[in-house]
Amino acid sequence: MPTTRRCVVSWSSPGVGRRCTTRWSTRPRSRSRSTSSLADEPDDRAIMRSGYDVVVVGARIAGASTAMLLGRAGLRVLVLERGRPGTDTVSTHALMRAGVLQLSRWGLLDAVVAAGTPAIRTSTFRYAGQPPLRIPIRPSAGVEALSAPRRRLLDGILVDAAADAGAAVRFGANVSGLLRDGSGRVRGVATVDGRRYSADLVVGADGVHSRIASLAAAPVIATRVGASAVRYRYVEGLDPDGYEWSYGSGAAVGVIPTNDGCHCVFVATTPERMRSTRASLNAESAFDAILRAVDPAQADRVAGARLVGRETGWRGRTGFLRQSWGAGWALVGDAGSFKDPITSHGISDALRDSELLAHAIVDGLGSAGEQAALESYQRTRDRLTLPLLTAGADVARYDWADEEIPGILRRLSAAMVDEVSMLEHLALPGSEVRSISAG
Repeated sequence: MPTTRRCVVSWSSPGVGRRCTTRWSTRPRSRSRSTSSLADEPDDRAIMRSGYDVVVVGARIAGASTAMLLGRAGLRVLVLERGRPGTDTVSTHALMRAGVLQLSRWGLLDAVVAAGTPAIRTSTFRYAGQPPLRIPIRPSAGVEALSAPRRRLLDGILVDAAADAGAAVRFGANVSGLLRDGSGRVRGVATVDGRRYSADLVVGADGVHSRIASLAAAPVIATRVGASAVRYRYVEGLDPDGYEWSYGSGAAVGVIPTNDGCHCVFVATTPERMRSTRASLNAESAFDAILRAVDPAQADRVAGARLVGRETGWRGRTGFLRQSWGAGWALVGDAGSFKDPITSHGISDALRDSELLAHAIVDGLGSAGEQAALESYQRTRDRLTLPLLTAGADVARYDWADEEIPGILRRLSAAMVDEVSMLEHLALPGSEVRSISAG
């Protein structure tokens, strides 16, 4: 049965290491003056009677961030998530400067740091036949260091922040359909257990296989050829040494410090090569073989670490942009824009786009300017995303010569600089309205 609860992420450290636990509290939370009391009411009948401003489908990075920002701006928000609270998901975890900047601007970075997440102060690139290129992360745009928090931690912090902002968050709620009025505009959602929730706008933040995108018939407006198959491991016993990226032999490797004294280690190559390597060897040997082909020194280092948990993977999918809005609906995160995971930019993009969409909703929802606001959201998203989408696909084809890959990565870096420049001058959603009211 769906539950409406408040997420609290806690970390216990009985010894030197830390172990993540997620608990869920039903203690009353403070209510902002601009939030309906129904947003705090766990009774299903009260929720169904309520007409929400926005229903957000999905409570991962993009959905929780969007709900938090809309709640802080005074909107009535309901978040529906089909999964269970506190679960992990496949991820490289790596935040780029834009992602860390967003958490800092929203007042959430301290919680990430307090959980023991390592500060990333260097990024090292290794190319075949060349000495390592170690680049310091220089303080800029209010960002002192990068960060790669485990997803169960980061997702929990964002869900908790959404709840604190007044959003009602319901887990175990699987959306089955969209509600429409006589004009065809989306006016809410229905769930598989027969519940119906009305809203002025439905936001699909439900991932690359978005149910909302499918129900809304959101067209794909751009794709790029190239897809990585990725295998992930967590290991402990490596010294934290910043982000480490290796490229060569038609594959790539990443070593990323994260929580619990662990590193996320991944190998990536074409889906065809990954399948054939795993078919000719066992799964463990295939991972090791690709790692060693790309970076023998890194393979020796990882071989001395202890495996934590089981290996996971991603089969690969072509990157795309979907139409991001329509009458009564909008998409955010991977639901609307998916880039190959080799960019390690998915989380940062979700944090970026959630604020762009929140601006559009706050500025235009229910007014004559709604269409223009959502069109502006899509234009800005597309302008910032297309260079990342293209460069990521160029890496993910794995047909580059070893001497070509540094140039492709420089294009990725340039695109990241552009988005940071935009974000550091962006006012928070609703801040203009509050300033006018205060005056």
